[in-house]
Amino acid sequence: MRILLDRFSKAFGGLTVIDDMTLEVKDGEMLALLGPSGCGKSTTLFAICGIHKVTGGRILFGERDVTAVPSQQRNVGVVFQSYALYPHMSVAENIAFPLQIRKLPREEIARLVDEMARLVHIEKLLERRPSQLSGGQQQRVALARALVRRPHVLLLDEPLANLDAKLRLEMRSEIRRIQLETGITAVLVTHDQVEAMSMCDRIAIMDAGKIIQIATPAEMYNDPRTAFVAGFLGNPPIAFLDAVAAGGKLAVPGTEIALPPPSGASAPGDGARVTLGIRPEHFGPTGGLPIKGRVSFVETQGRENLYDVTLANGRVLRSIQPARSDVALDDEVEWFVRPDRVFVFGEKGERL
Repeated sequence: MRILLDRFSKAFGGLTVIDDMTLEVKDGEMLALLGPSGCGKSTTLFAICGIHKVTGGRILFGERDVTAVPSQQRNVGVVFQSYALYPHMSVAENIAFPLQIRKLPREEIARLVDEMARLVHIEKLLERRPSQLSGGQQQRVALARALVRRPHVLLLDEPLANLDAKLRLEMRSEIRRIQLETGITAVLVTHDQVEAMSMCDRIAIMDAGKIIQIATPAEMYNDPRTAFVAGFLGNPPIAFLDAVAAGGKLAVPGTEIALPPPSGASAPGDGARVTLGIRPEHFGPTGGLPIKGRVSFVETQGRENLYDVTLANGRVLRSIQPARSDVALDDEVEWFVRPDRVFVFGEKGERL
């Protein structure tokens, strides 16, 4: 089921949170609304499901205009951060509840509950109460309850926020598996870029109620439109250096760094101030342009280490690479950056 937000706006009193947004979620895809707290992503989700009435514009499911349709008539499945399971009901009763509201025959309800329990791998838990379940098991019950009614759209609002790291990893793959198996159109709201990149076909990065960029995870990571997008994607995060254009080079004050603009980038005029973005995987012991600095921090991450290298002007570049026995804290190093992989941003944060 295709979803279209057509010039959608939402205001609370005199405060406009979303203004004139147009967004299309393709039939069968999983799209992430990614951004910092307060950017408008949950407001957008609640408008899609009908919890919030829109201030302006339209919301279409396929060709059907659902802008004024009550939430209970939109056939939308929603999974909230809190799971919102009924504590006095068993797992089976929780899953069956939407079907009982529809007054389906008892045999049909039992069949659908069993089918959904197998899909989310909780068929042995149907007689338990929510208090007897782990966080991951409760999440699976919430998913089953949202999907059992055969919704046109699945909406996920920070669904993994209450899980520990191991369960988050497991449930990321499980939610994606279920979405692909059912072919349902899904929208995920999250502030976690790892969730967005690992689970979704496309990402829409939001800031201050606007979509800054929408693309596949790989496209967005490798070709960010702004410094905000580049800084939001990537773990460890990208490092930014202030630079000035001079004589066809981009020079970083207080250092020996002067590199040519990357191929395809707009060449700023002499004196123009720019920002260089360098990802950790593009700075290390091999490469093109030498950069001197001092190893100021080493973080062991198992197979890899994260190294912070402080430059002469006090700014820091990060490097992620296999653990090295020849590099220690406070060592002076000369490592390298690939000039063709450096991002250049103008004074307003736009990519040059």
